[in-house]
Amino acid sequence: MGLTDGVLAIDAGNSKTDVAVVAPDGDVLATARGGGFRPPAVGVGAAVDDLADTVARAYALAGVTSVTHVSACLANADLPVEEEQLAAALHARAWGTTVEVRNDTFAILRAGVAEPKGVAVVCGAGINCVGMRPDGRTARFPALGRLSGDWGGGWGLAEEAVWHAARAEDGRGDPTELTRTLPAHFGLDSMYALIEALHLEHIAPVRRHELTPVLFGTAAEGDPVARAIVDRLADEVVTMAVVALSRLDLLDEETPVLLGGGVLMARHPQLEDGITDLLAARAPKAVPRVVTARPVLGAALLGLDRVGAGVEAQERVREHF
Repeated sequence: MGLTDGVLAIDAGNSKTDVAVVAPDGDVLATARGGGFRPPAVGVGAAVDDLADTVARAYALAGVTSVTHVSACLANADLPVEEEQLAAALHARAWGTTVEVRNDTFAILRAGVAEPKGVAVVCGAGINCVGMRPDGRTARFPALGRLSGDWGGGWGLAEEAVWHAARAEDGRGDPTELTRTLPAHFGLDSMYALIEALHLEHIAPVRRHELTPVLFGTAAEGDPVARAIVDRLADEVVTMAVVALSRLDLLDEETPVLLGGGVLMARHPQLEDGITDLLAARAPKAVPRVVTARPVLGAALLGLDRVGAGVEAQERVREHF
């Protein structure tokens, strides 16, 4: 059986994928979860193949073979040209009549607002910011790491903490408790031992992100160096948000600024207070709040926007997630 006027919502992140089949009245017919979506690592074809398995399970549960519109919010769709390439790959699968691909940060933004208006800053493994207005205007950054001028995210924070601790231990930098807390996390007694273990991969590279919570814990204990790193992240989050608000001419309107991703969702008091205070000074009409809804909700709402669904449909899909 086909579904001619429904939406396939896809939120595909680096670590997991959520999909939902949504009827035009907002009824969620089926959901499914799959693994991460990593085209840079495995190629677009293989990444979409993995995505296809998850979509097939959702379609089977919903009893449909296609929908009117596919709303896909995908990790690693950082540039418009990448969105176009991924949209073409998804369209070739014939999952829906029309396909729209956006960066996955848009899903977090749309999940947190009643209408497609606002700015979202996501700080997870990396950092990104997007904004949108109901008239379709958007603001975004390439979000390619240092190559595109970015700083922050779990990986960047861990790297910064190790850098400061390494210099503190050998005398090039200011003293910091990070020289003790970072290696202690892995049962080691010095930064030299930690540096050696990371360099020789006695500690798997993927585990470096574990040092980010250690950084925040050390900052909470009052360490000046750790606190300075957290303050720098607050400044970076607010800088991105203010630039996006300015590009969309929203600085003078009450506008939500949504905060998402693992680092921001952890609600670290120093970071949260810093963001709130800096936003109040630089964008007084901005209304910050942390988004806790599943991002696939945002993909579904963007899809319902596209097919012209009303407020009741949006409220119904929100009730599900």
